[in-house]
Amino acid sequence: MKFGIFYEHQLPRPWNEDSEYRLLHDSLEQIELADRLGYDYAWEVEHHFMEEYSHSSGPEVFLAAASQRTKNIRLGHGIIQLTTNHPARVAERVSTLDLLSHGRVELGIGEGSSVTELHPFDRRFRDKRSIWEDAVRCLIPMFGEGGSEYKGEHFEFPARNVLPKPRQKPHPPLWVACSQLETIRMAGTRGMGALGFQFGSAEAAQAWVHAYYNAYTQRLDKLADYQTNPAIAVVCQFMCAPTDEEAMARAEGSSFFQFALGFYNSHGPVDPGSVDLWQEFLEYKATPKGRAAVGGGLIGSPATIRERLRKFEASHVDQVILLNQAGKNTHADITSSLELFAAEVMGEFHDREDEHQVWKQGVLAGEVLLDELDTEPFSVRTYQSVDKEPEPTA
Repeated sequence: MKFGIFYEHQLPRPWNEDSEYRLLHDSLEQIELADRLGYDYAWEVEHHFMEEYSHSSGPEVFLAAASQRTKNIRLGHGIIQLTTNHPARVAERVSTLDLLSHGRVELGIGEGSSVTELHPFDRRFRDKRSIWEDAVRCLIPMFGEGGSEYKGEHFEFPARNVLPKPRQKPHPPLWVACSQLETIRMAGTRGMGALGFQFGSAEAAQAWVHAYYNAYTQRLDKLADYQTNPAIAVVCQFMCAPTDEEAMARAEGSSFFQFALGFYNSHGPVDPGSVDLWQEFLEYKATPKGRAAVGGGLIGSPATIRERLRKFEASHVDQVILLNQAGKNTHADITSSLELFAAEVMGEFHDREDEHQVWKQGVLAGEVLLDELDTEPFSVRTYQSVDKEPEPTA
């Protein structure tokens, strides 16, 4: 199993004039450390106008800076919004980053999460899936040699040679955001890696891993002529400390991630500066539901985290992405957590990566058959579904 680190660039209030400056530079130091420690991936999101939840609107700039401070770690767009970016600009920026990083880019692509960020770009929430699919068809040929042109439902592009071309051929590995569990099956059908969130149980993990690989091996339906990337990665809350109690104390605000995302997905556009999400989160934490949301994930001592990771390993997840830049988790706690995990846990799972690849190649070759397990008990509909569009509010 491989390991990544994950950045939303969360910045709860109150802010001062140095808050965003310090946030970005601390994050770069953390990625540089992770590279030295042997972590495999660093993932950066793209969001717009989502105060406190994500101050990451220019991921290509941040990842370019990270590319010059690291040597081996893969640099992942997790994700680029194909709804709010023209495909040609995506191809240009991704290819430039791939050249600067000596071919270390992972290309995650997604739709955008809420009306807050889609509507200012003249994109309707209910159209986001069809826009995404159209953008994929337009984008992929741009990575190839020579020119390309496209005429689709949402994008038209005249014959042009989009430059530069990426270092990796034919293009960086493709991933798709799976903010809802049912999207994992779609990712398999499209032949792209699935970037999802932690499964609620070992049974859920096994069911969705089976659903993904069965979709890939039996119902593959690519949107364009691209190289497939069969893989599943899951994002988990993370904080590693000498004891479970210390880890919980250091990650006290980790559930702010889910709280803030839920807020923006369940509300229409919010007047700038009208909501103090951190204060609302503190009030939420005092409720029974808020107390139940604290903990879980990969928050604990090395022994606790090792035990939980073995369940992921048994379900054949390819990568676990560690989320510890969340809420008000401090730079010092984040770096010490990365160091302790690398020293006491990570090596064991890296050492068994070859065993996982043997299983995986057996599945892809049809030599290992996976049961069609019922995923319905583990399906959850969210406000990121197109039939869940929130009503506009003040």
